[in-house]
Amino acid sequence: MDRARFGLFFLLLIVLSSHMMVETEGRHCESKSHRFKGMCFSNHNCASVCHVEGFTGGRCRGFRQRCFCTKAGYERATLFPCYVEMYLL
Repeated sequence: MDRARFGLFFLLLIVLSSHMMVETEGRHCESKSHRFKGMCFSNHNCASVCHVEGFTGGRCRGFRQRCFCTKAGYERATLFPCYVEMYLL
């Protein structure tokens, strides 16, 4: 009987602990696009231009609707900011 209770308790513990895990995101770097011209109305167009610049994505933001490029998984411990690193590679 004790083994059955222990097994049930252990199984319940595993199920509950797997639901408690939280997925974390890496850091994101954001820099104004140097190639996108004009007001930004489409996140898809912004992301396409940002891909050409070497970033992983982009989106329109701000009151003036400018295109900002993003780079996922950026580590802040590097020597240069992410927008400088993009041009050094």
